[in-house]
Amino acid sequence: MSLHADALAVLGGWAAPDDAQEVLRRRYVGHLVRHPDGLERTCLPDHLTASTLVTSPDGSRVLLTLHARAGRWFQLGGHCEPVDTTLAGAALREATEESGLGSGLTLDPVPLQLSEHAVPFCGPRPATDDDRAATTHHLDVRFIAVADPDAPLGISDESADLRWWTADDLPDPDPDMLHLVALARARL
Repeated sequence: MSLHADALAVLGGWAAPDDAQEVLRRRYVGHLVRHPDGLERTCLPDHLTASTLVTSPDGSRVLLTLHARAGRWFQLGGHCEPVDTTLAGAALREATEESGLGSGLTLDPVPLQLSEHAVPFCGPRPATDDDRAATTHHLDVRFIAVADPDAPLGISDESADLRWWTADDLPDPDPDMLHLVALARARL
């Protein structure tokens, strides 16, 4: 099965946790139906990405990376690559590369949350307020993985910092991240 076929199957069968997530699920599936290259970074202005919120086993702590280009704290993740055959595999690969945790990650292969967001530094040209097509949007499929917070970490070149945070005291807590953490804690 190809990555594209896996993404269609996973998102086509995913039970969204609320109405807003269902709207995004339909958008992602429609994007994939229209774009056979919809998981490739060259599919512009939008393409699917895969990320992972890494938590402690009890969900009280989350591992976040300070993204070097965005200057904000995020879950681990990024673009799908030609070596990826599943969305969950892409998310696990990204989390492993960005955390250095290796085999210490246990990933739940069922998506946790979908998030569409503009990524001005990812597109081929600068974004303007009146030109949505000029701005690249990541259609992020987010997973959860559990890891031992005492395991040694290895920061990647894409990160300015990497650290565990208390789930109740996140840096720059935007509503999307708070929702992601709440969904993760509920799933655990």
